[in-house]
Amino acid sequence: MDSVAAARPADLAEPESGSGPLSLSALRPGDHGTVLSVGSPGRTLTALERRLLELGFANGEHIEVIAEARPGRDPFVVRLGATALALRRREAESVWVFPGPPART
Repeated sequence: MDSVAAARPADLAEPESGSGPLSLSALRPGDHGTVLSVGSPGRTLTALERRLLELGFANGEHIEVIAEARPGRDPFVVRLGATALALRRREAESVWVFPGPPART
């Protein structure tokens, strides 16, 4: 298991699917997820975390990992809604997602 995924905040609830939230940095190209939160509960947001929220990493947003650089997997490209963004892994460690396709409504 990815060390970032193992370090998820304990306050995050488990999704109904049974797999817990992961850091966005733990996902691979082709993986999908739903944004749960940015930062850790009970801690003040950093400037980077506030910026990620401003870019649209809000609770409930669908996200897809499009590509990652080789070697080292950094930076990687994600699609958030209709926008593609390149992030460094350390930036993505602050974004918590539930892995899996978006819920159908």
